[in-house]
Amino acid sequence: MAQIIPLQGELRPVLPTVRGNVDYQRFEAELRRIDELLRLSGVEALFVERSLAGWLARDPERVPTTHEQTKYQRTSAQALRCNVLQRLLGEDFRGMSRRLAECALFQWFCGVDRLEEVRVPSKSQLARYFQWLPEAQVQALVRRLVQAARETDATTGFNRLWLANELELDTVWMDSTCVAADIHFPVDWVLLRDATRTLMKATGLIRAHGLKRRMPAPEQFLRAMNQQCIAMVQAGKRADAKRARKRVLREMKRLSRVVRQHARRHRDLLDTHWQETDWTWAQAEQVLARIDGVLAQLPRAVRQAHERIIGERPVANADKILSLYEGDLHVIVRGKAGAAVEFGNTLFLAEQRQGLVVDWHLYQESAPADSRQLPASLERLQSWLPAGVLEAVGGDRGFDCKANRALLAEAGLFNGLCPRGVAELQRRRHGARFGKIQRRRPQTEGRIGILKNDFLGRPLRAKGYEHRALGVSWSVLAHNLWVLARMERVAASAEQQRDAA
Repeated sequence: MAQIIPLQGELRPVLPTVRGNVDYQRFEAELRRIDELLRLSGVEALFVERSLAGWLARDPERVPTTHEQTKYQRTSAQALRCNVLQRLLGEDFRGMSRRLAECALFQWFCGVDRLEEVRVPSKSQLARYFQWLPEAQVQALVRRLVQAARETDATTGFNRLWLANELELDTVWMDSTCVAADIHFPVDWVLLRDATRTLMKATGLIRAHGLKRRMPAPEQFLRAMNQQCIAMVQAGKRADAKRARKRVLREMKRLSRVVRQHARRHRDLLDTHWQETDWTWAQAEQVLARIDGVLAQLPRAVRQAHERIIGERPVANADKILSLYEGDLHVIVRGKAGAAVEFGNTLFLAEQRQGLVVDWHLYQESAPADSRQLPASLERLQSWLPAGVLEAVGGDRGFDCKANRALLAEAGLFNGLCPRGVAELQRRRHGARFGKIQRRRPQTEGRIGILKNDFLGRPLRAKGYEHRALGVSWSVLAHNLWVLARMERVAASAEQQRDAA
């Protein structure tokens, strides 16, 4: 394990005292408390330690100087704090960089304030901070935070995080939701427009850098496809709507074939003659990957539109292309008002009584039923919670089944799941413990709303499953810090006793 070098304190400007805005004062108090939680819980130290280990492992033979290592440790701590603050503010990378430049409080929290100058990370640097550690390592940070929240300092007898009330982990409540992807509604023929736009813009970029094959201007194809899209919308309002839509789709298919041919020729030209441009190979690779990703999916998109519009045959959800740019997405039937069907990934969530998220999992493949998600969650919880801490599990009727009832009984856990049968529910609802768990269960719906709306963002702006899963983990960490910061802290007299001891 890498040895962390103790960092010497630096001269930093004093934060100005702001009066007249109670919301700012509350937020400042929350940030100061989160700063304290990161240090007292050991989350920041663990993040720096894991970051340093990964940095040294990339080049085992290289021995960094003390200056290089201390600089990397400071940058790692800055990465952690920037990610937490970004989730608290709900900003994208560009907006976060601007907010850091504007606010002295944010500069202090992220550790970028200096006496001589303030150098804030750019949007590109913030994007690198987002991927500073893999998702499994961020999950370990959340577990460390939860563990520290229930530990007692042996010397003072107070909670390690100075929480006035003990953290309760005897009962967890489970639920699942959909993390919607950042895509437009997946209309079949609109995929052809998306493909044309991407291929022709990439082709125009290649031609602008001096590599050309004989063809009309790429803008003509964009204009022609937009005209066909308008015609498709108008065709749906005609008396012979089906016939008109089929006719328009045939025109779109012919146009897509021509676009594909031009894009492929320019793609091959860039692949063999990229040295004649002012691009580096990495830049050329970005354009090649953009074209290849669409060319590989375009035949399937055409076939999908043909089957549904011309053939009038349904396409199985597993075979549908929902987006040309986002893989690993699924059609999730929610059956709720305003969200009968959503497109994205299923997120499983488990929280404890005070609202801390203690377990979560974002499914890459199509998620199993809720009842089949419970055993995996119990296994994850029991792998890091001390034995005997977890005593009961609550959830809606989707988690109830014969196998789960047997599993909970075997593990010695109280079954607080809502039964599917009405008779069984009537029998159990008079039980004091069961009734208490079920009355608390609707709050988990609110917790999901808070996490999705205030921390994940709607939609979650992360491309690819790995980045979406990492974004969920960062959001859970920021959410849990926010929840702990709002919990009552021990009185100042107790802290003075600790300092005196």
